[in-house]
Amino acid sequence: MPNSEFQKANKIYLLDKALAATILKLIPRRITPNHITVFRLILTPIVALLMFYQHYYVGLWAFLITAFTDAIDGAMARTRDQITEWGKVYDPVADKILIASMVFIIVLRYIDLWTALIIIFLEFFIVALAWYRLKTGKKIQANVWGKIKMNLQCAGVIILLLAIVFDWAALIPLASGTLYLAIAFAIVSLLTYGI
Repeated sequence: MPNSEFQKANKIYLLDKALAATILKLIPRRITPNHITVFRLILTPIVALLMFYQHYYVGLWAFLITAFTDAIDGAMARTRDQITEWGKVYDPVADKILIASMVFIIVLRYIDLWTALIIIFLEFFIVALAWYRLKTGKKIQANVWGKIKMNLQCAGVIILLLAIVFDWAALIPLASGTLYLAIAFAIVSLLTYGI
């Protein structure tokens, strides 16, 4: 498919262009977006262990790096014409595993049970819907609401980690509010995803 047709079929975002002009230039073409997704899957248990053992300062940096790999693999896939069916399935799964581990370990501990349960339930439901679509031969494509939801979830976790690391209790309500907003966008994402 010529590059212009590819770009019409797969929207390239402003962040993709910024990453392509900077960080992606440092990553050799032999490294694919799927490699980055696998790297995120490998890093996630390390981040989870850091959080579980309350090494929050190092855990914050590890989470930032791990979450940033989501932006990198997406930008690589879209700007380098390397979108694969494997990536369409496992990139969001890697995101959900990262977020679910943070929810189980820190949201449950520092915010509340109900917020954690709702986030986990919605993520599970989104994965189940994606697998259903895959098994019935329907297209799997992230929508803008899901991307906003993921960004809000990451922001909520980062704000919560900043509150913990720097003992800024005033940030905990902001982290909670950001996660509640992520829940709202998760619901919108589900309603607009279609079955």
